[in-house]
Amino acid sequence: MVEEKINRNVFEVVDLYKADDKADWQNRSAAERMEAIEFMRKVMFGHDRISAGLQRVFEIAELKGN
Repeated sequence: MVEEKINRNVFEVVDLYKADDKADWQNRSAAERMEAIEFMRKVMFGHDRISAGLQRVFEIAELKGN
């Protein structure tokens, strides 16, 4: 996996109502889109929460007979 670095000194302001990046995303492969989602998830939640994983909960429910 490629280690990405974010340059936090640069930003761009766009009008979200006029931004047309839908065609750009549709032209990308499924692997590229998943890579972008993973990158955005890391940016939002950090690397520590990724290594912790999700909590798994499993419960068995008994069905009552009629």
